[in-house]
Amino acid sequence: MRWEKFTKNLDWQAVADITGDIGALKRSIQRLNNRLNGMEKTANQPDALAELALLHQQSSNVQPILGQQRVTGG
Repeated sequence: MRWEKFTKNLDWQAVADITGDIGALKRSIQRLNNRLNGMEKTANQPDALAELALLHQQSSNVQPILGQQRVTGG
């Protein structure tokens, strides 16, 4: 009985508007969830500065080949 009272004055345009509003709300919630998931992923990663320091340390172990000329410029 209560359902009939709510839907008695609805026309097709109102139903279409409600459907569009629900779709927009769903997209907003999905975007928010994606942002929150992205924040969780970056929070769980190791410190970026520590990673860069390790990369620099590893790359400084590379020695140039003797006798090879280095070409600079273009």
